[in-house]
Amino acid sequence: MSKNKAAHLDDHSKAIIAELQEDGRRSYAAVGKAVGLSEAAVRQRVQRLIDSGVIQVVAVTDPVEMGFARQAMIGIRATGELEPIADLLADIEEVDYVVITAGSFDLLAEVVCESDEHLLDILSRRIRTLPGVLATETLVYLKLRKQTYAWGVR
Repeated sequence: MSKNKAAHLDDHSKAIIAELQEDGRRSYAAVGKAVGLSEAAVRQRVQRLIDSGVIQVVAVTDPVEMGFARQAMIGIRATGELEPIADLLADIEEVDYVVITAGSFDLLAEVVCESDEHLLDILSRRIRTLPGVLATETLVYLKLRKQTYAWGVR
């Protein structure tokens, strides 16, 4: 599936996604009962949704509990083509989120780091040295108040 083309989802697929957004560990049998499909049909649909890139079923962790004491969003001003810069950012292990934006920043990259020293190293040696990067602004997270992946289906 093309990343620029929204998938056409029928009502059953949307209902399956809604069930998994509530609890990604829910069994196929339980999901099937809730949406009116057999366990086998749900298993097949979920696999198609995963294979097509519509959904991912993953364990979401608390970075602090995993030893990453510092999280930050880095706003990046750049010159030239943005997609190659975004690809280079995405290749950095500590970067977990990259978007090309419109506005005062050309790109945003979220990083998870073990310490302030680790963040400084990523900024100084790995991001600011990328070709096309003109300037960065780092927004350090002080406290996470909300993080959700259950924005529903339309």
